[in-house]
Amino acid sequence: MARRLEQGSRVRVEDVGERWPDVPDDISLSDLEPQTRRDLRGLSAANAEFVGLHLLAAVLDAQDDPDVAWRHARAARSRGGRIAVVRETVGLVAYRAGEWAEAIQELRAARRMGGGPGHVAVMADCERALGNPERALELSRSPEAEQLDEENALELRIVVAAARADLGQLDAALAHLAAAGAAPVPGRPVRQPRLTYAYADLLERMGRDEEALAAFLAVADADDEEETDAGERLTALADRRAGRADADGDADAATDAADAADGAVAAADATADDDGTPVDGTPVDGDAGADEPTPIEEPTDAAAPVDAPVEAEVEAEVDVEVDVEAVGPAGAPEPADAAEPVPSGDHGPATGAIGLPFSHVDEPQPRRDDSSAPSGTAPLFSDGDLPR
Repeated sequence: MARRLEQGSRVRVEDVGERWPDVPDDISLSDLEPQTRRDLRGLSAANAEFVGLHLLAAVLDAQDDPDVAWRHARAARSRGGRIAVVRETVGLVAYRAGEWAEAIQELRAARRMGGGPGHVAVMADCERALGNPERALELSRSPEAEQLDEENALELRIVVAAARADLGQLDAALAHLAAAGAAPVPGRPVRQPRLTYAYADLLERMGRDEEALAAFLAVADADDEEETDAGERLTALADRRAGRADADGDADAATDAADAADGAVAAADATADDDGTPVDGTPVDGDAGADEPTPIEEPTDAAAPVDAPVEAEVEAEVDVEVDVEAVGPAGAPEPADAAEPVPSGDHGPATGAIGLPFSHVDEPQPRRDDSSAPSGTAPLFSDGDLPR
């Protein structure tokens, strides 16, 4: 009977009998924001304490241990699922943990309960992670998207550009960011590092390395909060270009060696013509004192074994050069990512009860046990405080 009662509207079937993680001893309800504590007054004292402490634990673990944070968030939802701030927190923690579908569901519920536009950019990025860039674009055109403040509208713009890149529309994605002032201007500091980072990422994926280097450098100079990994990307791109230059130099050296070998073969052919003996030393048919000149076809054919290895070596070197040139930037979906899913790469802070900031524009951090999720990217949100 107790188990059946536990399966009420506030507890999900998958949560029944779940053993929730322990709450750290060094946190208390006083750590919650006053508004959040007021929202929990609708619960009994015991439930308010249970929900509040698990919310705090979820916030604390969201950055370093998203899986444990997700379990704390589910624990809070099991007893506080009818409170908007709880569902909002659960949704953002689910996003961090790579639970894309859960994140969309929870954030939609929070929007219905609390009103306002909600976290449109996060939901759009989750759609990208689920392989639905078209739905991400639809969300960007929704009435809720028009209600976003400047900061959240900027984050949505980054996600839209990534969705365009997912669809192979790289020029449109770049233009979308440029329209928001993403392109760095020489002599002027970058105002929105994450936006310009996304711009640089697209430039690199399009093979415009010189422009990408300049953009990453501008972001690295302006990113005092270290919201992006522009410095690392700058170094990686510079190293890759240096590697390509070395490969080109090796190919040129191989070509010079081949030319020298060809010259040696030609000289050997000339010697064979003078003494009537081919390069490999095979005697020429006929009497030694015959007046008839020795045909040049045989010496030429005899020289072929020398030429063939040289040509094969040159071709092999050319293949190496082509392979090096073919290496492109990692990341996100179709040449955008970036992340796979980057959804959106390293992505200011999102508004609402939980202010996790965005990090960059690739793909969201993939769920560790989901091989189909986008890979090689950082989550939209990086450091920041969830509502307390």
